[in-house]
Amino acid sequence: MKDVSHSSLVVDSRGVARLTLDRPEVHNAFDDALIGELNAHLEQLHVLAERGEVRLVVLASNGKHFSAGADLNWMKRMVDYGFDDNLADSRELARLMQQLDELPCPTLCRVQGAAYGGAVGLAACCDVVIAADRAKFCLSEVRIGLSPAVISSYVQRAIGPRQMRRYALTAEVIDVTTAQALGLVHEVVGADANPDALDGRIDQMIDQLLAASPQAQRTTKALLAEVAREPDSDATRESTCRTISELRVSREGQEGLAAFFDKRPPAWQSAGGTNGNKDGNTDKEPRS
Repeated sequence: MKDVSHSSLVVDSRGVARLTLDRPEVHNAFDDALIGELNAHLEQLHVLAERGEVRLVVLASNGKHFSAGADLNWMKRMVDYGFDDNLADSRELARLMQQLDELPCPTLCRVQGAAYGGAVGLAACCDVVIAADRAKFCLSEVRIGLSPAVISSYVQRAIGPRQMRRYALTAEVIDVTTAQALGLVHEVVGADANPDALDGRIDQMIDQLLAASPQAQRTTKALLAEVAREPDSDATRESTCRTISELRVSREGQEGLAAFFDKRPPAWQSAGGTNGNKDGNTDKEPRS
């Protein structure tokens, strides 16, 4: 695909998309340009995921740190912004978080080093978060007179209201063990002793996700969002019943059941879903 300044998007032959922050010289800090690029990538990924051309998205970054939060030069520019300019900037960040959160396919976040400020929101928006054992997180905004406002709903959903109050108000650094206990991180990998361990575990999780039915994953992700909004309503209960009934009679549902009883892999696996080429030679440019 065409080179971009601050990020990259590559989709391999299995439908695994790797969306990578690429500003290691500033620890992958956010600015308006990076946010704009990520929004453009996510718009494209949404279309590709709906088509079934992208099975899952891995969000990662190059360099020592996942992301140090807001870029200092961007913050200096914002000092001279008026309310309307700040509102426009905030809406773009909000669009980024919403698009990542609402991607139809599974999302997997790879975290190394520091994940500060808005980067905590990126992790909270992903379905699975795997972090290196030296990773650390911080809702640092109140230290400089600001608030983790835009990301607050996503982080609070991940760690709960009580813990959100503590860490949003104190701006404490959260070590990776605590982050896992809070529910922000799903797995911690001992990458300090083995630098390749984190990527190895990411590859294992990719295979785990690719083993499942693409249709069932998309449907289940949408259903879980609905259940979270209205967990105890007649409409939600009816929706859950309709969802499982529709899947049972769908082509992939019928194939999955037949494969289970025939003791064979389902078609979505034999079509290249798992154990695909991971050497990068089959990466391709996404089609819009």
